[in-house]
Amino acid sequence: MKLESLNELFISELQDLYSAENMIVKALPKMADKASSPELKAAFEEHLQQTKGHVARLDRIFDGIPDEDRDDKKCKGMEGIIKENEELLKEDAEPEVYDAGMIAGAQRVEHYEIAAYGTVRTYAELLGRDDWAQLLQQTLDEEKETDQKLNGLAEDINLEAKAA
Repeated sequence: MKLESLNELFISELQDLYSAENMIVKALPKMADKASSPELKAAFEEHLQQTKGHVARLDRIFDGIPDEDRDDKKCKGMEGIIKENEELLKEDAEPEVYDAGMIAGAQRVEHYEIAAYGTVRTYAELLGRDDWAQLLQQTLDEEKETDQKLNGLAEDINLEAKAA
């Protein structure tokens, strides 16, 4: 597909995010099940609900874009990050080490999303779609909050992993 305008690039990036968010919705329950830390488990479960909201916001944007298929792209970047996280879960490790590794993987996910949402929010603003930019900013803020929560959890869990 040839991208001939910022609008086409915006749609392509939204499709990438839509794919990524749906992959995350499938991955988070597995991570929550594997987490040994009750706080980490709760954080993954909370973020699953948030992520479903992110998908709903993207759906609202796509509903305003006629003739565009939201499922027209597969996010290869997120696919790779999730595959790496799944490989970690197949390793033989202490529970605290799993938790530390899952936090690292979850932060990779968050950083990918923070970069992507910042970009599409800016595109929406440039395209004069302040309504979409607000929805995207709301998701961006939630992704940053999740990253901060993971940082906080990592402080204790990484020390537990070190002691394991």
